[in-house]
Amino acid sequence: MDSLQEPYLQLPLFFPDGSRLNFYQHKEELLTALQEGGFEAPSSVFKRLEASREIYELGAPVFLFSNFHKLSNFNTPPFKKVALKLYKLDFLRTMHQANRSAFRDTRLVQLFDRYATYNGSSPYRCPATLNMIAHLENNIGACFPEQGMYSIVDALYRLALKLKVEFRLDTPVKKIQVEEKRVTGVITDQGVEPLDCLVSAGDVRYTINHLLNDYPYKQIVNRMEPSSSTLIFYWGINRTFPELELHNILFSKDYKSEFKHLFREKILADDLTVYIFISSKIVRTDAPQGCENWFVMVNAPADHGQQWEEMVARARRQIVAIINQRLSTDIESHIITERIATPVDIKRNTLSMQGALYESSSNSMFSAFLRHPNQAFGISNLFFAGGTVHPGGGIPLCLASAKIVDEEIAKSL
Repeated sequence: MDSLQEPYLQLPLFFPDGSRLNFYQHKEELLTALQEGGFEAPSSVFKRLEASREIYELGAPVFLFSNFHKLSNFNTPPFKKVALKLYKLDFLRTMHQANRSAFRDTRLVQLFDRYATYNGSSPYRCPATLNMIAHLENNIGACFPEQGMYSIVDALYRLALKLKVEFRLDTPVKKIQVEEKRVTGVITDQGVEPLDCLVSAGDVRYTINHLLNDYPYKQIVNRMEPSSSTLIFYWGINRTFPELELHNILFSKDYKSEFKHLFREKILADDLTVYIFISSKIVRTDAPQGCENWFVMVNAPADHGQQWEEMVARARRQIVAIINQRLSTDIESHIITERIATPVDIKRNTLSMQGALYESSSNSMFSAFLRHPNQAFGISNLFFAGGTVHPGGGIPLCLASAKIVDEEIAKSL
């Protein structure tokens, strides 16, 4: 696999009051940035990060890296340890409640609340257990492949070819054939392909609703609240912005209203938090010299048949205004190419139900228990991997699900 860059050194954060914070991963630099930016006692930030570490080290072996739905695992040391220290997982409070009690500075509350979006949830409803995400990003550090994110896919593909894996691309599965509670094959336009074992890495709800007949867990899966989706603007920018880094966040004025619109009203709020990713900051060849490639994203509701054309146009105007105000620029004059992806596009291109990025949200303390397990109910040789099943979305957790499935297949077959 292509080598990884060192963890990115800073995350520029732009707040609605005009203040700015470079959230460094090096603790000494972060301490200086917090002091110079007039933020509250930096010790509260380091205390929050240490608490996130404790949650992760206690909960990750159980909730992320093992088959959480297998009863026999509850007799293993990690599960027993969690049982004795269950209160430390902080699942009785919401993420926002935990962060509000940790910080007086509302900017820091908003900063740490944003980790709920990493699995398409609301910080005002998801359990504070998810604060463990802050540990992964800030204590451990997020790395970036030297040749970009797609190099991970390419490396796995090349490794699979070395292992004699046969790929049949552009061959959609029409139906999964099940006989006597076992998968016997998949049906495509080319006929029936016999199988000893099947792993579905697509959206679990699509698999259950469209590829299987009479699946026992169907009603439960379909009742679960979908996660958020996203609205993305791919912009070619004809200049560089030295004040921006690989990842950048421009926060909204009213975070609570933003999530209320996402999950209750299922529309975009009037004020949005804008995330800007610029891979050419590291992979210079991703944009022409003197230019940048901007991946501009805002959280969006899953598709429920909304008037997306109208919402996209309004969101674009808002995003442009926010960028102009925070960066003191006229970004419209620098956009030379544009492509847009909506939840409808995501649904069509990935077969994800309603365009939800992570299948179901984690907007309750029971979400981890209700997320679909990695092995099918009542079908012994059908397994599920990917971001829509246990343990959740994002590249690291998708790979964790694949590892869990690999172990379960070895045990069952």
